[in-house]
Amino acid sequence: MRIAVLCGGRSAEREVSLKSGAQVQSALRELGHEVVQVDIDAGTWDVLRDGAFGCVFNALHGRLGEDGTVQGMLELLGLPYTGSGVLASALCMDKARAGAVMAAAGLDVPEFDELEVKEGVSADTVEQLIAKYGLPLVIKPVREGSTIGLTIARDADAVASGLVLASKYDRRVLAQRFQEGTEITVGVLATPDLQVLPTLEIVSDNPVYDYDAKYTAGKSHHIIPARIPERAREEAQRDAGLAFQVLGCSGMARVDIIVDADGTPWLLEVNTVPGLTALSLLPDAAKAAGISFTELCKRLVDHAVARHQNRIGPTSR
Repeated sequence: MRIAVLCGGRSAEREVSLKSGAQVQSALRELGHEVVQVDIDAGTWDVLRDGAFGCVFNALHGRLGEDGTVQGMLELLGLPYTGSGVLASALCMDKARAGAVMAAAGLDVPEFDELEVKEGVSADTVEQLIAKYGLPLVIKPVREGSTIGLTIARDADAVASGLVLASKYDRRVLAQRFQEGTEITVGVLATPDLQVLPTLEIVSDNPVYDYDAKYTAGKSHHIIPARIPERAREEAQRDAGLAFQVLGCSGMARVDIIVDADGTPWLLEVNTVPGLTALSLLPDAAKAAGISFTELCKRLVDHAVARHQNRIGPTSR
């Protein structure tokens, strides 16, 4: 099959997307496909329309790739593509709305407020947030990934500067109660049958599992299964599968979770195009479940093509 691999793009996660795309291209070539790398620009519509592609593998992270915009373009072009459809992609990129949907489904989500930061931050705003949520306080852009623009604020000055930093990436900013506990992630596949992957615990050499820790070899470590009680592992996997379903995801996703001292999983966010680099979390979890990276890519492509042929469109998910 002739397959276009979308990667790069214009988001803050461009470099990671290029690395994900390179891994995917290698796997698809190993499967015997003809692979064309496509970096998003003004000519992408024409390239995809005229390229005679049997499928598009979406390896774009962040805005204009993971937020429903590219998915909408592919729907208009009538091309099969991997991953979630327009609605689920847009919803999961919006941490505030996704959090509200998960909480409404009975899942535990740390309490948060959404603020619109246009010009500076008032002292009153900072005081109100600290009074409501205490310190430390998590601050991040509503629509961004890879912990870009994230601050774990431990005093009032850090809260103010964190709000300003987050607003550089999105004027909609999330201020969320800090949840102490073990940081884990749970991968979910649906190609089409739902399969929840083993829990993966993240140990970072940096104080926070930030962009540097994620994508610098040796600065973070993955422990599978996570070192949490068996009951907590089962609950985290169940909750991850439920979040995947209530948000309407398809193909693959990665659910980020904090498990507290009582074993309660607190859901943070759902990534619909998780990292697919050599250091990424979802491929490691899949490998622990006996799924090689090549097999993972094959499943995603086969699912995209079958979904398209059966006219069970991703926008209906």
